[in-house]
Amino acid sequence: MSGRKKVFLSILTVLVLMTLGVVGYVGKIYFDIRATVNESYEASERIETELDYLAGDPFSILLLGTDGGDLERAEHGRTDTMIVATVNPKKELTTLVSLPRDTYTEIIGQGFHDKINHAYAFGGISTSIATVENLLDIPIDYYAQIDLKGMKELVDLVGGVEVNNSFSFHYEGVDFPIGKLQLDGEDARKYSRMRYEDPDGDYGRQNRQRQILTGFLDQARSVSTLANYKEMLDVIGENTQTNISWETSQMLFRHYRTALNHVNSEQLTGVGFTGDGVTGEHGISYQMIAEEELTRIQNELKNQLK
Repeated sequence: MSGRKKVFLSILTVLVLMTLGVVGYVGKIYFDIRATVNESYEASERIETELDYLAGDPFSILLLGTDGGDLERAEHGRTDTMIVATVNPKKELTTLVSLPRDTYTEIIGQGFHDKINHAYAFGGISTSIATVENLLDIPIDYYAQIDLKGMKELVDLVGGVEVNNSFSFHYEGVDFPIGKLQLDGEDARKYSRMRYEDPDGDYGRQNRQRQILTGFLDQARSVSTLANYKEMLDVIGENTQTNISWETSQMLFRHYRTALNHVNSEQLTGVGFTGDGVTGEHGISYQMIAEEELTRIQNELKNQLK
């Protein structure tokens, strides 16, 4: 065999082996992701979604950030973050609406009014879904819940996140000065939890939580995070719960990607007041949502869901 043929065959062999290696690696990632989605899957007794994915039916999803595992609580914990998203591929629009954790509303199935974030503590995800559906007068098609402990670990796995802090504050032994900050998982948790020193209260905290989420997504898109993908999937599997199955997630990816072309963020806002708690405590802080504000948000969500 001539020298040139030997070189050609050697290069071809290397390329074939590299291709097989890449295909094998990608295949492993595919099956690992599928296993993680299956591990996180848990159907909701309240939800019976029948969407025509091929027709592009819009849908809603309730995003819950809970603090049970992070604070090592034995009970359900509470939802520090509640976001309702509507996804409409025909309009190429996704709308995110943040709900204040102190929103004063009826807790469905309990027979009394309380803070909306307490719904999870009283009855878990089903009660949270029912309470949000009642407040916003829309159906919830899907839900996704992640424990804050998991988010802390994910931030560490992507090498931390960068945020732009608008005012200086001290929280749980850490100083957060004004300006751009590089935060590890533990500091990101603290940065996103403080609210009493924030002039905007819980609304300011929700803004910092969105900063952490945005920073995490920016880092997660980096090629360097592929080295930690298995650890990230392990954390996701251990700390998340959703009724989106593997088959559904594939359909959503195929037919609903255009809905991410435009993302509109909204904030349900209320007026603070103090009242008595359900167990008799005095001076509890709540947020009362005015009828006009509630109707505005309801109409926007209903418009997206047809």
